[in-house]
Amino acid sequence: MEHVSLAELQAGLDHVRGAPADSGTLELIVCRPAIGQREVLTEGTLDLVTGLTGDNWKARGSTSTPDGAAHPDAQITVMNARAALLVAGHPDRRPLAGDQLYADLDISVANLPPGTRLALGSAVIEVTGKPHLGCFKFLARFGRDAMKFVNCRAGRELRLRGLNAKVVVPGTIRAGDEIRKVPAAQLTRA
Repeated sequence: MEHVSLAELQAGLDHVRGAPADSGTLELIVCRPAIGQREVLTEGTLDLVTGLTGDNWKARGSTSTPDGAAHPDAQITVMNARAALLVAGHPDRRPLAGDQLYADLDISVANLPPGTRLALGSAVIEVTGKPHLGCFKFLARFGRDAMKFVNCRAGRELRLRGLNAKVVVPGTIRAGDEIRKVPAAQLTRA
């Protein structure tokens, strides 16, 4: 499949910006049981220790930690579903981005600063400050224009490549679930 051109990506930016700000839909759950493998789930479990149950996040580890252990602030990755479709060019290619959750929600830094909590299903995740910028695999799958697009200034502000989060309340999630910001007032009462 040909990669989406920079002009096509830029033409779709207003659609991505139109994602709902406070409450959206969890469109896709993708488990990565091993490197290079993707399993689309209709239902998943978010766990405090392992992240998405069945995913290889913990076993895979991270090059950004001194001991190579999984980075606790990158336990769950969330990508804007509109941005994922835009760079993928076809719905079936979205899981290739490598994220676990794809949400029709404005995930920009302005809308979801670090510390923001998101409720989905019976779980809650918290946005972390660790940047999610893409890697050589993203470049190989979607092309140089897509990598430039998601990492340009506007792309970083909108978090077109996605965001990192951690599980703060374990629970069950399902494709089609509402994903919503948890108001700060609810956090202080919890």
